[in-house]
Amino acid sequence: MTLLTVDVGNTQTHLGVFDSHDLVREWRSSTNPVRTADELALQFRQFLGLHDLEFSAFDGVCICSVVPRLTQELRDMVERYFGFAPLVVGPGIKTGIFVRMDNPREVGADRIANAVAAHSMFEKEPVVVVDFGTAITVDAVSAAGEYLGGAIAPGIDTAAAGLYAATAQLRRVELVAPPDVIGKSTVQAVQSGLIYGFAGMVDGLVESVTKELGGDARVVATGGLAPTVIEHCHRIERFEPMLTLRGLKLIFERNLPS
Repeated sequence: MTLLTVDVGNTQTHLGVFDSHDLVREWRSSTNPVRTADELALQFRQFLGLHDLEFSAFDGVCICSVVPRLTQELRDMVERYFGFAPLVVGPGIKTGIFVRMDNPREVGADRIANAVAAHSMFEKEPVVVVDFGTAITVDAVSAAGEYLGGAIAPGIDTAAAGLYAATAQLRRVELVAPPDVIGKSTVQAVQSGLIYGFAGMVDGLVESVTKELGGDARVVATGGLAPTVIEHCHRIERFEPMLTLRGLKLIFERNLPS
C-alpha cells in the first residue's frame, strides 16, 4: 500500500509518503489558505515529481487540517486528481482514541493524530505530547488510550511576531539560543527570552500535566520548531518529527474495510 499523508497546519503543510510501513518521502511547504484545488494539485504534483511519483501510484490519502477552507479544497483536489475520496480526520472517523473532552468535535485533528501515534509508541503508559507549531500544544494521553485534553500556548514565532509588533526598538532576531541566559546585548536578551523562556514554560506545563496524570508519564515532542527549544528542556525525553504523519497512517489503517 502506498499512502500519502497530509498535515495542514496554520503555518506549514507537511506531506509524507508511506510505502507499506515505511515513511519514504516527506516535504514541508508554507500553508496558503486561499489555494484552490487546482493550485494544490500543481503543488503536490511538483513535490511528487521530484521522486518520479504520480497521483496514480497512491492507494489512499489521509488528511488532518486545522484550516477549514483548505480542507474542502484538498477534498476536491484528491477526488479530482487521485480518483478517490481522501480520509479526513474528524468526527465519525475511527481513531482508537477515546476523546474525554467537553466537546470532542473542537479538538484539532493534528492533536488527535499525535495522540494516536504517541499511544502506539507507549501502549501501556501515559504520555504527554508537546507539539511546537504556530501554537504550542501540550496534550495528555492516558495509559488506556484516552485523550484527556491539554494546554495551548502561543508558539515561538507567534510570540516573537507579537513582541516585534508591540515594541519600537526591538528588531527580529535569529531563533537560536545565546551562550548565556543573561544576554549581553539586546539581541541576546531577546533570544534568551524566547528560547530559554519557552523551554521553561514547556517544562512547567509538562510537569503540571504529568502530575495530574498521576506523577509519571513519557514525554514526546514534535513540530517544526521543536529542535530550537527541546535541547534546553529538561522534561522532553524523545523527539519524533514525523509523529503526526505516523498518526495519520495508523488512523487510515484503522478505517480500512475489514
